[in-house]
Amino acid sequence: MLGETLGLSYEMDKETENQIRELQIMEQNLQSILMQKQAFQLELSEVENALEELGKTSDEVYKIVGNIMIKSSKESLLKDLKQKKDLISLRLKSIDAQEKNIEENAESLRKKVLSKIKK
Repeated sequence: MLGETLGLSYEMDKETENQIRELQIMEQNLQSILMQKQAFQLELSEVENALEELGKTSDEVYKIVGNIMIKSSKESLLKDLKQKKDLISLRLKSIDAQEKNIEENAESLRKKVLSKIKK
């Protein structure tokens, strides 16, 4: 039984075991979401830095497409980067909402499991 594998000397009912498994899955999902969030935050930072550098220049600008750099208009590149920034920001908001939802559900479930274990 799961209770034995956790080093507990008593048996838990099936419902509690299932809740513990569900809690473990929630924790794994949360870790996955946090990794995605970190990747998007890094990408957002890169886009913001690119926008800042682009704002400083009046020279010719280039963008990387695949393995090559091609000449581009500053306006076109600004538009593309702003759209990318908006999209990343939207994804981050969605991830934040998912993170909050999982954290709240996990905390609620954790309290239920702990109250059953303490009985």
